[in-house]
Amino acid sequence: MASGDSLLDSLEELDEFSDSDSDYEATTRAKKRRKQPVTGLQPPKRSRRKAALRVSSPSSSPIPTPPNSPLQQHSLNRSRQASARPATRVNKGNRGISAEDIYDAVCSGKSAMVTVVDEWLDNYKQSREAGLLVLINFIVQSCGCKGVVSREMLDNMQNAEIISTLTKEFNEDSVNYPLCTPGPQLKRFKASLCEFIRVLVSSCRNSLVFDEYLFPSLLALLTGMSDSQVRAFRHTSTLLAMKLMTGLVEVAVIVSVQLQTTQRQYDMENSKKEQDRAPDRLEELRATISELRENREEISSMMNATFRGVFVHRYRDRLPEIRAACIQELGMWLKTDPEDFLNDGCLKYLGWTLHDKQSPVRLQCVRALQGLYQEKEFIGRLELFTSRFKERMLSMALDKDPEVAVEVVNLLLLIQQRTEEGLKEEECGHIYPLVYALNRGLASAAGIFLFNKLKSVIASDNQKNDKSENAAFFQILISFYIQSEFHEHGAYLVDSLWDVARSELREWETMTALLLQEDGLMYEEEGALIELMMCAIRQATQATPPVGRTQGKKILGMKDKKVQDQDKRRITTHFIPLLPQLLAKYSADAGKVSLLLKAPLYFNLEMYNSAPRLEKYLDLLLSQICGIVEKHTEVTVLEACAQLASTLCSESYTFSSRAHLAFSQLLDGLTECFSTYLSDLLQGTADDDDVYSAATALKRIAALSSAKDPTGWKLFDSCLELLKSRMESRELDKELLVSALKCAAFYLMWAKVNAVNSTPAEGELNRLKKEMRSFCRVCQMCLSVNQTEIRDQAFELLCDLLLLYSTSSARFEPALQVLVHLPSDSLRSEMAAFLLDYVFSESEDAELDVEGEEEMKINLLQRRRNHLSGYCKLVLYGVLELSAATDIFKHYSKYFKDFGDIIKETISKSKLISPIQSAKTVCLSLQQLFSEMLTEDHSRQDLDEIRDLAKRLAMSFGIDLHRVRKPLVALHMDGVRFAFREPREGEEPHTNVTFLEVLSEFSFKLLQQDRTQLAEFVKSECPSAALSWPSVRLYQRSLEGRSSSKARKQEGVDVVSTHSTPVAKRKRTTAQGSAASTVRGSWLETSSIHSSLHTPALTSTAQRQPAKPLAPQKNSATPPDISSDLSEDDFSLESQIRKVKPIKRYKLSSSQTGPTLDQQDLNSHLTLLSLIEDEDAEKEEPEIEDYESDSEHESTYTLPSTRHTSTSVLDELFE
Repeated sequence: MASGDSLLDSLEELDEFSDSDSDYEATTRAKKRRKQPVTGLQPPKRSRRKAALRVSSPSSSPIPTPPNSPLQQHSLNRSRQASARPATRVNKGNRGISAEDIYDAVCSGKSAMVTVVDEWLDNYKQSREAGLLVLINFIVQSCGCKGVVSREMLDNMQNAEIISTLTKEFNEDSVNYPLCTPGPQLKRFKASLCEFIRVLVSSCRNSLVFDEYLFPSLLALLTGMSDSQVRAFRHTSTLLAMKLMTGLVEVAVIVSVQLQTTQRQYDMENSKKEQDRAPDRLEELRATISELRENREEISSMMNATFRGVFVHRYRDRLPEIRAACIQELGMWLKTDPEDFLNDGCLKYLGWTLHDKQSPVRLQCVRALQGLYQEKEFIGRLELFTSRFKERMLSMALDKDPEVAVEVVNLLLLIQQRTEEGLKEEECGHIYPLVYALNRGLASAAGIFLFNKLKSVIASDNQKNDKSENAAFFQILISFYIQSEFHEHGAYLVDSLWDVARSELREWETMTALLLQEDGLMYEEEGALIELMMCAIRQATQATPPVGRTQGKKILGMKDKKVQDQDKRRITTHFIPLLPQLLAKYSADAGKVSLLLKAPLYFNLEMYNSAPRLEKYLDLLLSQICGIVEKHTEVTVLEACAQLASTLCSESYTFSSRAHLAFSQLLDGLTECFSTYLSDLLQGTADDDDVYSAATALKRIAALSSAKDPTGWKLFDSCLELLKSRMESRELDKELLVSALKCAAFYLMWAKVNAVNSTPAEGELNRLKKEMRSFCRVCQMCLSVNQTEIRDQAFELLCDLLLLYSTSSARFEPALQVLVHLPSDSLRSEMAAFLLDYVFSESEDAELDVEGEEEMKINLLQRRRNHLSGYCKLVLYGVLELSAATDIFKHYSKYFKDFGDIIKETISKSKLISPIQSAKTVCLSLQQLFSEMLTEDHSRQDLDEIRDLAKRLAMSFGIDLHRVRKPLVALHMDGVRFAFREPREGEEPHTNVTFLEVLSEFSFKLLQQDRTQLAEFVKSECPSAALSWPSVRLYQRSLEGRSSSKARKQEGVDVVSTHSTPVAKRKRTTAQGSAASTVRGSWLETSSIHSSLHTPALTSTAQRQPAKPLAPQKNSATPPDISSDLSEDDFSLESQIRKVKPIKRYKLSSSQTGPTLDQQDLNSHLTLLSLIEDEDAEKEEPEIEDYESDSEHESTYTLPSTRHTSTSVLDELFE
């Protein structure tokens, strides 16, 4: 292009320019000097257009200099009519549009900007000085400034002086300004402001852009404001300057196209023979070319000045919004005018900004690059940029902002598709694992990238062989899935590909053909295909994302439901005849058959009765299920068979009788097999083979008992006798006893269900209660054995059965009160001892730390969480007294990392049951810990641990102090009595007085009237000689309103933060901590038993976010009218603030006799400083600080856990 060299001829030296608006002045002066020789040769059209504008403009200077130039100032002083009134008043007097009118139209966002701009243009054509003044005041008002630029200021002041005056008048009450106002108003105002600038440039592109007054003056002012230290000025003016620049770039492109067209017409006309030429036509074309070149040079001068004066300095501004606006508009310039901007000198700014620390800036940079790589003709100019910054773009695929990462993956896909070299395979390896990311947007973007890569590989392979495209797709997808080594995450891969490859993933015919053909796939490939096929079936029929990818509740529309029903019918029609064949082929493989057995759960099972020919396939399916049960002993296979059996036996299907018959016959055979070995087992004459056969039979019966009522087979007595004999002889065969425990427990569960659903005789109820009592005795014996599996199974079954036969279960069934069974005192003690020995224990942790078995650590923690949740349910549902929770509460702080969520929810729910008793239980747990500390070696560290626990328990009382008033008073009174209780025989007197230090941690929750009452109670309980003891004084000070932490400082005790983790005796490793944070499980269900019975859930296994550490809290007297929406931390901080406020009010009142003149001047300077940012900080800041995404910041894209987590059920505890 003709003026391309003059536009950005010195881009390599742009960073050396100063931050003043002298850049614009120098450029304008140079342009004037260049244009002076040709000012006399004006084309006719230009003269006519200017004549129309000179009707009300007596100025004789066609090229005004910038406002801060003395020459231009002198010219303006002669040409402008002096006026001391604000511009708005002048406009109102002339009945023209005012700055307030434009501002109101922009703020509302409802006015048509074309109408607003047209009204302003009418005003400008009448008087361009008045019109410019209106526009300037509109810009000032858009900055949030209440000052007004008068006509005198515009005539007699330079831009810098005007901006300085406005800065001093920037008396805004809030730090917010229109462009940073929170809420939807910000988006509406910004969009309207940008639209106003766009329409303004568009309306002026044929005339006023070239009048050498409006836009040069406007850009000169914006350039000066963009260098202001007032953020509102700098942000607003930069945005407006960038939008004006975008409009000028579009006008420059139009002028360039017109110039090329006119030049082509001139060349064609000039190439004709002399007698054929039209001299008038040639002269007109020469005049037009001269005018267009002059216009192009003028626009290039304005663009060059704006680029150097605004963009070069503001693209690295301290405010990320300013940097983002600059980069966003730069992307527009590069795409709109590639001839002038698409070069290495401008692209370097995008490359540098890829390292910006703020994600909005990186996001705009990546989007700008997307617009460039979408154009094929730009690819050649981007080669150097691609080679230089490809590595950075690849690393940004793991950006900590998901939105940026998604756009980066889309950008890399464009690079892969549009460039010749594309991405190497190792470079693509940065993106492939993202299909397993928890963020669904990022995973879907990576799925699109992977799908395009697979398609390109398939296209190249199809040229070599004649495989069908669908078969080739599945083979290469299987290969990718195996090589990615995430074999338990098939659901995440399918979900990532579902949006782009839905049709391919629903090719059920291709998948089953590959599985059924002989020598088609290798062993590992078959397993991978079966897993992907089952995930695709689930996705098509349920449309539920995998665990961790849920993004709110998505309600399916009618169209989506219709497609889902069609998919379900199509899947059922295809798999009904083929599923028995697949089960027969893979019946010996536990992993594959357990997956295939889930397929009927997604069928439309009513279709089995839709046609007679399909009924035979139901018989084949039932036959295959029974054969698989008799063939396998793996838990996963038996559970899959039991789940399918429960579904097929549902009374909602007409074929359920046939399923009942098939599984009844299966149970008959298994019971007969077990009975043949029972006598030898009871007599102790059975060999190892007999024990194994009996154990496998019982294991299969136990698995089926979770789905089908086993009470008709009368196995309870046999299992109970077997358990008693084995416990007496101490022959503890793990498989045999665990299966016997399960069978007996399922018998009792189904018997209770039958009793609820029917009306049994009293004799049957008494017999059932006797059986329950006998089973509890056997389980109590199992709690003390040395076999972990037997011991754990007995504890879990006890928790479930005691809950099922509790008082609350028979609350609405008076006839079943006889079945209520409460645990004996010995059983309560055994269960509490089990909790202390095997849940809150460190021995097994130490062994695992030595062995370094990560998976065993996770399983152990999951098992412990199951045990603890089962015990907590017994406490909350009244099976155990609330005081039994002391064994749980006193471990709240020490084991907070592993069981904090369970214990916290137990404390919360216990307050709903009985607030006062719950508070007394909290106090009792602390008393027990204190007594244990006294029996051992007394140390200050142990006391600090108890105080930290008390502080954590105190935070559980919430912030509604009126609601917890009585429980807290009861807690304090119990604690005071414990501190001053009479010593027993052989005890030293007053050994518990130190407990008052622990009790003081609860004082900050007390109301003032309760503090007074408790202070009197302490005096009545405390001996007179003890009132001067340190612990008593500390507690009294806590009641007087001082914080316990401050009192602790005075006593010489180190203060420990409320949220800091107490010193634990248990040794931990980082791996164990990660195990605690990743363990998931369905411990809320009926322990480890998969039963159709509903048991109350307790809490979610999801780990809570760690609390941020705060400064030690000051337990001052807190007014009772605290807002209920404050958090615990806010409550503690609020008490500090309210303690300090009276002092501040006293000081202010003493100085409010009337501010002096110096004080007013100081206040004005302070107000000004509050709006001005630190100049030195901006100057010393480097251009772009490196974005530390790989080292300092952890990526938020973690691979999903292999353990499926139930949804949060905290709200369903008392459903």
